[in-house]
Amino acid sequence: MSERDAVVRVGLVGYGYAGKTFHAPLIAGVPGLRLAVVGSSRSGSVQAAYPGAAVCSPMEAATHPEVDLVVIATPNESHFPLAAAALGAGKHVVVDKPFTVTLADARSLVEVARKHQRILSVFHNRRWDSEVLATKEILESGVLGEVSHYECHMDRFRPLVRQRWREEPGPGAGLWFDLGPHLIDQALYLFGLPESVNASFATLREGGLTDDWAHVQLNYKRLRVVLHASLLVSGGGPRSALHGTRGSWAKFGADVQERQLQSGMLPGDPAFGVDASPGIVYDGASGVQTEVPAPRGHQSGFYAAMRDAINGEGAPPVSVRDAVAVMAVLEASFASGAQGRVLSIALTAAERGEW
Repeated sequence: MSERDAVVRVGLVGYGYAGKTFHAPLIAGVPGLRLAVVGSSRSGSVQAAYPGAAVCSPMEAATHPEVDLVVIATPNESHFPLAAAALGAGKHVVVDKPFTVTLADARSLVEVARKHQRILSVFHNRRWDSEVLATKEILESGVLGEVSHYECHMDRFRPLVRQRWREEPGPGAGLWFDLGPHLIDQALYLFGLPESVNASFATLREGGLTDDWAHVQLNYKRLRVVLHASLLVSGGGPRSALHGTRGSWAKFGADVQERQLQSGMLPGDPAFGVDASPGIVYDGASGVQTEVPAPRGHQSGFYAAMRDAINGEGAPPVSVRDAVAVMAVLEASFASGAQGRVLSIALTAAERGEW
């Protein structure tokens, strides 16, 4: 796998919503990657879309001899055993979020990867969303001065409880396990490790069995980060906002890539990732509003970086350091919500030293 043009053979484990909508088309759209094997019971659906791919059971796909990279896109509780098996079989591994369902499992998985000297990463694809790219550009521009507040909402309008594993009690279920890893990762990506966390969770829909409302605050020395998710929001305010000593910035509207992938648009389409909704800078002194175009989103960048890392040409797109830190903040947020108090992040001195 040392040649620049080497083809990385990919085994995708799971062909549900995440596997079918995100992983398969993104993998297929990156030169140098080939979707070789899919672990799924939906043989007809897989072969209709990817006729060259072999279809087998999830564990067979995770350890398949003709695969170099395994992508885990299965229900959350199965992430650890499937990823560990793939690493043990000598495969590089990408795990869909959440990385695992416990911090202890996250640390164990990192040790398995180190033991077998394989690359391990987690699919925090929102780093390549137009919204997060726009936030990063505004922060780096300095136009807002010293930023003291960042807020991001990932809200849905789904008032009816659905019969699916995400909404049934069990490890890794609920809204915050679904959307929290996205929100936490982008906060750590933009601002680094917080000092502490305080959180509140609720089940607000009639008949709900898991959390469907989450409000989490990450506390930094001179910054507060508010992360919010709800299944009872229709419309609402900005998705992301920054406030600083010189002004504010807001971004309305979600990144378009998920909707485009759902419709069948592929990453190679000229319109893919193009976000027509600009951010708005509000000058604090004059009140003048200035539109700032959003960068084009490109989630396929995750897999391009993974391909390059496997070929020895760069770092993985998301490090195991970040994967463990997100799990630590996720676990601390759940504990904070249960205990009703501010909690520190349970990382070791060595883990903190990596930041």
